Amino acid sequence: MFSERELAYLRAQRLARIATVSRGSQPDVAPVTYAFDGARFYVGGLSLTRTLKFRNVRDHARVALVVDDAPADGWTPRGVKIHGTAMIGERVGPAGPAPAIVITPAAHWSWGIEAPPFRDGAPVIRRIVWGPPAGPGRPG
Repeated sequence: MFSERELAYLRAQRLARIATVSRGSQPDVAPVTYAFDGARFYVGGLSLTRTLKFRNVRDHARVALVVDDAPADGWTPRGVKIHGTAMIGERVGPAGPAPAIVITPAAHWSWGIEAPPFRDGAPVIRRIVWGPPAGPGRPG
């Protein structure tokens, strides 16, 4: 589960990068905007059904999503990386219902949110696995 600080961070951000995999196992990463309801992430966009990420999710449910930034007051990176499963669904937005990629987290990592991103020169990363341990066919 996300901590209160992670939830606040995710709700305050709007840009992310989604990683998907094609039927031929070619990875692809794309910048996206997202909505977050506290449990799932929703990725939409203009002409979503004609995008590579949409086709990839239709063929492969495993995805990764990264939400990160480096505040202007110095180089102190912070972010959240999510591994999960995705499906094609629908989200009601300002223009009404529209297709969306719906991501359900299975594990996540965060840095610079609960604690400084580095301690004694080493990265400080928080890792949470939500469901059963990773294995064949399961994110991890």
